[in-house]
Amino acid sequence: MRRIPGIALATALLVAALTTTPAVQAQSGLRTEGDAVSARGLYQAEVPVNGQGEAERQGGFARALGTVLAKLSGDRAAMSRPGVGAELRNAKDYVDGYDYRQDQGTSATGAPTFRTTLVVRFDEDQVNGLAGALGLPVWPQPRPKPVVWLAINDGSGPRLVGLPQSNAARPLLNRAIERGYGLGLPAGGAAEQALVGAIWRQDTAAVSRASARYSPPMQLIGKLYRNAKGGWTADWVFVDAGKVLATWSVTDADARRAMASGADGTADALVKRYGKRGSAGPAGTYRVLFTGIRSTDDYLRLTGHLQKMAVVRRITPVRANGDVLELDLELVSGLAGFRRTMGDEAPFTGGEGEPPAYQMR
Repeated sequence: MRRIPGIALATALLVAALTTTPAVQAQSGLRTEGDAVSARGLYQAEVPVNGQGEAERQGGFARALGTVLAKLSGDRAAMSRPGVGAELRNAKDYVDGYDYRQDQGTSATGAPTFRTTLVVRFDEDQVNGLAGALGLPVWPQPRPKPVVWLAINDGSGPRLVGLPQSNAARPLLNRAIERGYGLGLPAGGAAEQALVGAIWRQDTAAVSRASARYSPPMQLIGKLYRNAKGGWTADWVFVDAGKVLATWSVTDADARRAMASGADGTADALVKRYGKRGSAGPAGTYRVLFTGIRSTDDYLRLTGHLQKMAVVRRITPVRANGDVLELDLELVSGLAGFRRTMGDEAPFTGGEGEPPAYQMR
């Protein structure tokens, strides 16, 4: 069998999807992307695993929780935020239930292959509390479903990607789901197909008028085309109620990655405009008192637990007076976040007063 180069393969896939007839698509039972987001839920994630052993499962829980936090916050870099990586080690504490799914495929040699997927459902209230404690922004629900007006030129002229050609936009639509929201496609009738010139010019006013029949009044306008170096370039404009919120351009050797960049830029723009700061307070250094420190063992139990808490970045001793120890704690969120993540195994209780005072157990 003759091997097709990567770029040629991408072109072939795009052409095949763009020429799919509406009748074929109607028979496929394709769900809208908003339905897909709702069905999966923000608090559920699927991750591939190598088996069903304990170690694989715990690692899968951590990766799944990272995915959920990214969807919940809309922050694609959520896992690199302070404190998040440490708390992912406790992912099992947030799990509400899990299942396994095994998918069968075929290798290049024709032999059957099997892939195991861990499907994890997390407790909504606990995850919300964790996100707040870690200072992650919260992207509230319900989330909008912008309409994508995408034109693709693979060398034969730009063509609109409407609902009947949804397979051509699959990398873009799937990436939006990964970011925790949905994107919709226009119906793609003759009048909308005639809009391709306005899309190519990035005429936001013309596209907004054509999009008036859809809700909400948000449009992601994009054009994907071959560039002079043989790769692909995607130019994007995101419009909300007639106002341009963001513009960006991505070039990549892979057409699918260039296309998926539209979902990332849209999510970033939506979170910037509609995301809310967590309720646990701002990051900073807070004075905290601990009483009942009567031995070296008490001190080690205290500091050992503080060092394990995801919200604590640095511990600075201030003074000791009798059995009272004053510490400055650098936290990734406020004192409310500290209280939320103490855990039942904390060797101290309390937290009343200003500064807050805790009593060793």
